[in-house]
Amino acid sequence: MKKGQLGFLTGTHAVNDLYQGVIPAMLPFLMTERHYSYAAVSGLAFAASGVSSLFQPLFGILSDSKPRGWLVPVGSVTAALGVVAAGLSDSYLLTWIFVALAGIGIAAYHPPATSQARAAGGSSQKAMSVFSVGGTVGGAVAPSLTTVVIGSLGFDAGYLLAVPALVMLVLWVLKGPWMRWRGHEEAAPLMSGPAGKAAGDGAGPTDDWRAFGRLVVVIIGWSIPYVTVTSLLSLHAQRDLGQSEAAGAVALTSYTAAGAVGTLLGGWIGDRHGRMTSVRAGYLVALPALAGIVWAPWFPVLVVCAALFGAAMFLPFAAQVTLAQDYLPNRPGTASGLTLGMAMAAGGLCSPAFGWLADNSGLPSAFYALLVVFVVPVGLALRLRDRVLPVAGLRSTPTAETADSGAP
Repeated sequence: MKKGQLGFLTGTHAVNDLYQGVIPAMLPFLMTERHYSYAAVSGLAFAASGVSSLFQPLFGILSDSKPRGWLVPVGSVTAALGVVAAGLSDSYLLTWIFVALAGIGIAAYHPPATSQARAAGGSSQKAMSVFSVGGTVGGAVAPSLTTVVIGSLGFDAGYLLAVPALVMLVLWVLKGPWMRWRGHEEAAPLMSGPAGKAAGDGAGPTDDWRAFGRLVVVIIGWSIPYVTVTSLLSLHAQRDLGQSEAAGAVALTSYTAAGAVGTLLGGWIGDRHGRMTSVRAGYLVALPALAGIVWAPWFPVLVVCAALFGAAMFLPFAAQVTLAQDYLPNRPGTASGLTLGMAMAAGGLCSPAFGWLADNSGLPSAFYALLVVFVVPVGLALRLRDRVLPVAGLRSTPTAETADSGAP
């Protein structure tokens, strides 16, 4: 494990996903100041996550064809500029375009950064969970930072939100001791397929597209409640439980901060008990936690259930990323782009529908529908199969491609 590289990449992940968290945190302020409807707010959520997700597979394919490490800082800076411009724009159309631009910047970051993190962390689930938790921490900080900057100073002070991305850009340009990767380390971490053959490894493992497709379906089902709860949780606290904007930010922060705990716990469980244990445990706990959000009678109950739901949803996160890369060992960037991108697009695409339902039938109805939808991925996640592959630099002879985790 290359701890210096992993630590720096974890920091860049925190910066990048800070902007992913800033956008939903901005929605209540946009709704209040510009009188947007639930549907309009959900449309912005789609611009952030849906458009971003549609672009991620493209960046994944580009990362597989040739190392493009420069997308890491460029993506985060683009996301920052999009967020700032969205806060300063006057029309809904311009706001939507700038939010979409921020989403594209977020998309550009993930495939190359995830491949680099897998290479730095080797075969450890804990290493990938550390990298993943960087993004979760960034998302957890975002609501409080947005409330302090925009809630106190207004959208005119939104340029302050760009400072973290600019600092990260400077560190990247300086190329200090935290950036000691070169050449092919920026590309596929699993030296199989074309890369492995070139290195003299022989045939190497093949891509299992069928298993990968099943995983994508599960992640699609994961993304719908994740994106919708992120978009509507703060509004749920304010509109249905009579809380303030600050209290809504607390609920959202609890949700995202608990995700960091769940990510680290999932990595620990994956290393000790197998990654499929963390996947199944996460989905089984998340379902009743979501029910608690739906039926929470008081704000403290909502916060507790949101925190439990956030932790449970991120328990399988690192395992899903590494499992996707092991299903497609010859295309790790594509695997990252599709699982973190195209699958997540479902959440963004469905978000306006839940917003429309909230406008017409109230927020509780939207959450009831969400609970029904989430039953499907929970059932499918219990049937996923593991696949264990060697990591670049850690094997001398081919090993078995698959290991049945006990699922039927």
